[in-house]
Amino acid sequence: MNCYKCGKEYPSSHYFKTKTICRDCFAKLSPEEQLAAKQPPKMHAMTTTAFTLDGYTIEKSLGVVRGIIVRSRSVFGTIGASLQTLVGGNITLFTELCEATRADAFDMMVEHAEEIGANALIGVRYDATEIMQGVTEVLCYGTAVIVTPDKKV
Repeated sequence: MNCYKCGKEYPSSHYFKTKTICRDCFAKLSPEEQLAAKQPPKMHAMTTTAFTLDGYTIEKSLGVVRGIIVRSRSVFGTIGASLQTLVGGNITLFTELCEATRADAFDMMVEHAEEIGANALIGVRYDATEIMQGVTEVLCYGTAVIVTPDKKV
């Protein structure tokens, strides 16, 4: 797969932030350009933490799919968050970083499922591991499936 912006070749879509733009090029876009470039995943409504999807029959299981993001805190973010801990309450800098990281891992998982032909995801879970001080891996995984609506009798 080639990035539309830089032309660099990548082995899979896991290196892409959108269907056509790699993560490096996406990071260089303005917020407005990022919003325009990023298409919402088609499957968000068809994901569940359960192992069944009410109103649908699982026709075929395609296996485990995942999205992995490794993030670190910047020096400035760490200092800002440290100052927020003095006041107490929600540490918004870390909350925003965690939410963005989970969303990116989720989007990667959905893209992986779409690549292999799934139209739904079941058993969706998150896991996080601190790889080294200040560097955390967030994994989102689930089972990609093909479902059809239940027939009404």
